[in-house]
Amino acid sequence: MQLHDIKIIISGGGTGGHIFPAIAIANALKKKEKNCEILFIGAKGKMEMEKVPAAGFSIEGLWISGLHRKLTLKNLSFPFKVVASLYKAKKIINKFKPDVVVGVGGYASGPTLRVAAKKGIPTLIQEQNSYPGITNKLLARSVDKICVAYKSMERFFPESKIILTGNPVREEVVQIEGKKEKAIEYFGLTKDKNILLIIGGSQGAKSINESIHHNLQLFVNNNIQLIWQTGKYYFDTAKEAIKEFENSGIKVYEFITRMDYSYSAADIVVSRAGAIAISELCAVKKPVIFIPLPIAAEDHQTKNALALVKNNAALLVKDIDSKDKLGHIIIDLFNNKEKQDELKKNIGQMSFEKAADKIANEILKISGFQ
Repeated sequence: MQLHDIKIIISGGGTGGHIFPAIAIANALKKKEKNCEILFIGAKGKMEMEKVPAAGFSIEGLWISGLHRKLTLKNLSFPFKVVASLYKAKKIINKFKPDVVVGVGGYASGPTLRVAAKKGIPTLIQEQNSYPGITNKLLARSVDKICVAYKSMERFFPESKIILTGNPVREEVVQIEGKKEKAIEYFGLTKDKNILLIIGGSQGAKSINESIHHNLQLFVNNNIQLIWQTGKYYFDTAKEAIKEFENSGIKVYEFITRMDYSYSAADIVVSRAGAIAISELCAVKKPVIFIPLPIAAEDHQTKNALALVKNNAALLVKDIDSKDKLGHIIIDLFNNKEKQDELKKNIGQMSFEKAADKIANEILKISGFQ
């Protein structure tokens, strides 16, 4: 052990898909080095500014956002935000004096990692997707190590820097053994009917919500119960829609806090194809139908989903086809137990265990503390 406690900056956020893995890595580091000091750097106004302190860690915010793809006046402020964020990141790093800086993706990770690498501080990025975004592609040239969740990432990154670790998942979320009976009771469902879980990400997914809404009668006719996470924007519409199906086992939630129960109760899952959602679904070994977000950067959700589809570990429905096709694909899968078993087996084989611990070990290695 060094003479001083290890100090680590973890930067990134913007969505739960970046924030929850970052917190998992931070918790793994604290278990390995109880006296390590961890500081998060996020983007002002984004959800990390709330979620990180709630998890017990300190966070600083940068004035940074993404560049809009469409021509908009908002893009005029982007160069100023980059300059301001580089200045603020440098100020934070000079004051905190980290031994290592970690980037998990999201707007804040670019300026932070750039400053750290330029100062010669050991750096590591964690790439969650099968197709990396432009920020991590650029950062790859200067960082020391790159932890990835998919094979064949040498197409994008220097092979000598790549470590295959998988994505960190929230352990409390994927520990579902022996919880099914309690989970069914928690959601007010019955054991004698199939259960479908719909999750469109922390913000919800408009097209998925509309597809489920469109097929409510079909599900009721086929004795399928629903645990339906809508996100805040569709919640009121969904609540109104299910009034005519009272006592049919359709449960609507703006946000599900007990994801372990929802995974445990579900027989089949409909989900977006964000990297962390996929990692969790691999860990819980559930048959899943992915509906990738078509406007995700570099269409990375489709690429994530296809990595499973080609291994016969999941089904994929295009977003544009979901309203017409999703309902009948769900019914067909419920009626095909052999296919469900095949999907369960294959998706389970794509799971990585102890990813957060593996990433924490790599962070400690490059910092010289292990």
